[in-house]
Amino acid sequence: MKKQQTLKMVFIALFCALSIVLVYFIHFPIFPSAPFLEYDPADVMIFICTFLFGPLAGVICTVVVSFLQWFLVSPQSGWYGFVMHIIATGSFVLVAGLIYKFKHTLSGSIIALICGTITMALVMMPANLIITPIFSGMPVSAVWDMMPVIVGFNAIKAGGNAILSFVLYKSVGRSIEKMVKE
Repeated sequence: MKKQQTLKMVFIALFCALSIVLVYFIHFPIFPSAPFLEYDPADVMIFICTFLFGPLAGVICTVVVSFLQWFLVSPQSGWYGFVMHIIATGSFVLVAGLIYKFKHTLSGSIIALICGTITMALVMMPANLIITPIFSGMPVSAVWDMMPVIVGFNAIKAGGNAILSFVLYKSVGRSIEKMVKE
C-alpha cells in the first residue's frame, strides 16, 4: 500500500513537471484581437492525472502547475494568471474528474471531457468579469465586450486539450495504472 501511494505521488509530480515543460515550449495566441489569451497544452497532463488518480489529485496538480507556471513561465501575469488558471483548470478538473470517477467507462470519459469543457467556458465568464477589471483596471463593460473572445478561447483551449487527453489517456493511463496497482 505504501509503495502504491509513493508511486502515485511520483506520477502526480511527473505530470506537474510535464505540464510545465509543455507550457514552456508550446504556447501561442488563438485570437489576434486578444494576444494575451494563449493556447497551451499543459492542461493535457493535468487532465490525464485527474482521470488516473481522481479529482483531488487533479486539483493538487492544477495548483502546483499554476504556481510553478507563475514563476517559471509567465511571471508577467502575476497573481492574476495564477488565480485564473486555478479557476479555469480547476473547474474542468472537478467536473470531469467527478463524472469519470463515478462513470469509469469510455462513454463516461467522453461525457466528463465534454462537461469539463463546457464548465470551463462558462465559469470563466464571471471570473473574467470580476477578476480582470481588478487586475487590469479595465471597466467591466470592456471585459463584457470581449466576452465572445473569452468564451471562444476557453472553449477552444479546453476542447483541444480534452481531445488530446482522450487520445493519449488510454496508452499512457493503462501503463501507469498497472505500475501503481502492482
